[in-house]
Amino acid sequence: MPGRYPRPQWLRKQKKLSPVVIKTKKVIMNLGLNTVCESARCPNLSECFSNGNATFLILGDHCTRNCAFCAVDHGLPVAPDKDEGKRIIRYIEALNIRFAVITSVTRDDLEDGGASHFIRVVWDIKEALPEVKIELLVPDFRGELEYIERVADLPIEVFAHNVETVPSLYPGVRRGADYWRSLQVLKIARSQDMLLKSGIMVGLGENDDELSQVFKDLSSCGVDVLTIGQYLRPGRDNLPVRRYYSPDEFIGLKEKALRCGIRSVVSGPYVRSSYLAEKNYSETLRKNV
Repeated sequence: MPGRYPRPQWLRKQKKLSPVVIKTKKVIMNLGLNTVCESARCPNLSECFSNGNATFLILGDHCTRNCAFCAVDHGLPVAPDKDEGKRIIRYIEALNIRFAVITSVTRDDLEDGGASHFIRVVWDIKEALPEVKIELLVPDFRGELEYIERVADLPIEVFAHNVETVPSLYPGVRRGADYWRSLQVLKIARSQDMLLKSGIMVGLGENDDELSQVFKDLSSCGVDVLTIGQYLRPGRDNLPVRRYYSPDEFIGLKEKALRCGIRSVVSGPYVRSSYLAEKNYSETLRKNV
C-alpha cells in the first residue's frame, strides 16, 4: 500500500543533537516561542538549528484548519500575544540573526485572519532592528483583499505563500484552502517591491502535466522563487506518500520550472519553503542584477 514502502537511501537524513542545536532549542523554549521547525517536525531541524536559524510560528501553535499533510496541531487557538515580536527580537539578538523567517498557523477565527498581528510583529522587529531582513510565509487570509494588501505593504524582503500541491488534490490535501485563492494572494502581493516566493510538495499523487501547469500559473503570478520538496508523512494520521522522487527527478523539476519562467528554483528531496532562506534570497538577488 502507498506509504508502506521504506524511504529510499537519499531520504535517510540524520538528526544530530549537537550542543549548538540544544542551545538553540533552549533559547526558543525559554523565550516561549513556537517554531514551524518543531511543530511541523521538519527533517532539517538539526541542520538549521545548528546555525541558529529557525522559522518562527506566530499566532500560537494550533491551526484552525486540518490539512491532511501537516503535523501542526489543530483545534482551539489562543489569543494573539502582543509581545510575540519583542520575544523574537530577543532571539534575533541572542543568536545574531540577519535574516528572520516568520510564518503562522491559519487563524480563520480572527476577523482579519491574523493580518494585524503580522503587522505588529514586523514593525516591532524593523523598528528595533532595521538591518534585519524578513521573509514572511503567510496564510491566505481567506482571500480578503484588504488584509493581503496590508501585509504585502510591510517593509519586508520576501513575501511567501505556498500553493503546496496541484489543484486536483486540494480537496484531500488542503481542506479549507483553494488553489485559485492562493494564486490571487500571490498576484496581489506582486505589486510590491520585494521577492515573491511559493512552494510545492511532490509525492502526493500529482502527475507531470499538473506540475507543469502549476509552474506556469506561478510564473504568470510573478513568482520569483519556487521551492520544490518531497512530501514526507509526519504521522499516522497524515496522508501516505504516493511516490518518492529521486534526486535526478528533482533536477528535472527544477529545469522544468525554470523553463516556465520562474527565476530561481530550489528543488530537492529535503527542500522546504524556508530551507536555506537567507542563502536563496541572496542568490536570487544576484540573478536579478
